[in-house]
Amino acid sequence: MKFKQIILITLFLINLKFQAQNTGVIRGNVKDKNIQESIIGAVIVIDGTSIAATTDAEGNYKINAPIGTYNIKTSYIGFETQIKYNISVTTGNAQVVNFEIDPISNSLNEVAVVYEKGKSAVATDMITPLSVQQLTTEEIKSNPGGNFDVSKVVQTLPGVGGSSGGASRNDIIIRGGAPNENVYYVDGIEIPVLNHFQTQGSSGGAQGILNVSFIEDVKLSSSAFDAKYDNAVASTFIIKQRQGNPEKISGNARVSFTESALTVEGPLGKKTNYLMSVRQSYLDFLFAAIDLPIRPNFTDAQYKITTQLNEKTTLTALGVGAIDEFSFAKTKNSSLENEYFRRSLPFINQWNYTTGFTLKRLINKGYVNIALSRNMFNNELDRFEDAKNGDETKRNLKIRSQEMENKLRIDVNKYINGWKFSYGIMAQFVKYNTDLYNKLSSVIIDSLGNQLIPPVEIKFKSAIEFFKYGAFSQVAKNIFNQKLLVSFGLRSDMNSFLSDGNNPINSLSPRLSFAYHLNKKIDLTASIGRYYKIPTYTTMGYKNEKSEYINKSMKYIQSNHLVLGTQYLPNEALRFTFEGFYKQYSNYPISISNGSSLANQGGDFGSIGSEAITSIGEGKTYGFEFFVQQKLLKRLFYVVSYTFVRSLYSGLDGQLTASSWDNQHLVSSTLGYKFKKEWSLGLKYRFAG
Repeated sequence: MKFKQIILITLFLINLKFQAQNTGVIRGNVKDKNIQESIIGAVIVIDGTSIAATTDAEGNYKINAPIGTYNIKTSYIGFETQIKYNISVTTGNAQVVNFEIDPISNSLNEVAVVYEKGKSAVATDMITPLSVQQLTTEEIKSNPGGNFDVSKVVQTLPGVGGSSGGASRNDIIIRGGAPNENVYYVDGIEIPVLNHFQTQGSSGGAQGILNVSFIEDVKLSSSAFDAKYDNAVASTFIIKQRQGNPEKISGNARVSFTESALTVEGPLGKKTNYLMSVRQSYLDFLFAAIDLPIRPNFTDAQYKITTQLNEKTTLTALGVGAIDEFSFAKTKNSSLENEYFRRSLPFINQWNYTTGFTLKRLINKGYVNIALSRNMFNNELDRFEDAKNGDETKRNLKIRSQEMENKLRIDVNKYINGWKFSYGIMAQFVKYNTDLYNKLSSVIIDSLGNQLIPPVEIKFKSAIEFFKYGAFSQVAKNIFNQKLLVSFGLRSDMNSFLSDGNNPINSLSPRLSFAYHLNKKIDLTASIGRYYKIPTYTTMGYKNEKSEYINKSMKYIQSNHLVLGTQYLPNEALRFTFEGFYKQYSNYPISISNGSSLANQGGDFGSIGSEAITSIGEGKTYGFEFFVQQKLLKRLFYVVSYTFVRSLYSGLDGQLTASSWDNQHLVSSTLGYKFKKEWSLGLKYRFAG
């Protein structure tokens, strides 16, 4: 019996356990959102029951509850009430539910007035007051067809599209922007490679790497980004992970038709806890069984260790890594489709990791974050005309490349007399190496079938290293008796590689946002801002036939955003949003060889950007979004969104034309119903024009 089959049977047997218990545990903590201090004496209630608890001297609580699905509410004098929906309590692992709540006012008299008037049921983020959607771990797990994959689940949100690869790809297209215009942060550390079989120079792939069991919530911002995050011109994904069980060792095993995953957590002392997981796919067995020529296979692992050094200082170590292999095999039945797969897709061997430490230190009326991390991406691609690996006479692609980043970021966050402000710096040391051979064959033929233009061969080796660095500041305040929220941010990024990369004015990016509380149920929002992204390492490291780095004159990609919207909250669980958006791009990279914008690339497996580039491209995307979300209430929850979007970019001719992401119409809906005895039904529908 093969090793993978033994693992599959073992994990399946582990998962078949019966327990006589009919109660589970909910645990977590409550903090002041602005200064991150624990709140003592906060009340946590299971909505609709008399089951409750209060937080201890460290802000922690624990509740024993019958198995079932609940809404959990927390309240504390002087702070806004907060509800977490659709919390599933089982007899297995403890359900971790943490709260970060906002203060209402510094005055008890003002608190009474606000409670009487009734504030918005969904608190507005002071830094990013619009274009924000959030998902909890339960919403990710219960999403039909999501396969426990964050990248697939977020495609149900407004303004989010995917590539033409459909279910086989995890490309995230935000409001008509390219896949590489997004950035991803996990517990304050950037994760450049989020997917298995990732496209180098882009961000998509076949399957997400992150373990959903680790995730507490995901926040997607599609505009008005916090100034602390660099390189975002389409969106930021801020992923918060929970901590491990501090009381006992526990875990879970998950087995599906495509993979098996094992997660273990527990204490490593009184002040330290851990989360660890490993996952192995057996897609190669599945694809062989259904007689497909492709043989993908992947392994990934993840960990998080949290230590409370003292009452004010927390140290967190985290890491995520993956190994990917993509090859081909003969099929029983030959077909044109199978032959196309074999000839068009490359052999892929990749591995990547991100590891780092974050230190959070509470200070007077605020906190300081220090994040130190390293990430590396090793990419090997091979393609042959007859799809036979190793026949050098038939080779048309060979890539051997590595991307390495060492990063330091420090940010200070304060909340004083209703003013929330932050500032900080970041520095990175970057190395990029590549050995590339690419034979481009002409598709122009005459009437007799003769090729008019001979194949063009691109071949070079390069190794670059340089520094990236930047600084930011952000300030926000509620004014006019808490009616109007104003948020302003400023950021500048530089680098030591590009010709004018050390000029801070070239990437100065201001952003201004407003949120006006018209009444207790309606908010009006607006933002305007300018954002920048450094060109990809694949374009920066390209050498011409004279062994010259000819792309050093490229510029930072610039995107100007204008967004107007409104939010309507009829009750605590129901939310309607409507937003119109307009984005204008400049300095976008254009391929000199074919005259098209690189904004159209990134939706296929392989690597993009290793060619001669000019930064004269323009672009614009515009449209509107409508979103309805009903949280779990009386067993029913649903999400419906509609987006109209146009995505236009120019080539060398300067004419704006429809891009690869010009879907125009995006419709998504998800319906969930909770039956008795913890049975549930989920339905999902998506349409992309």
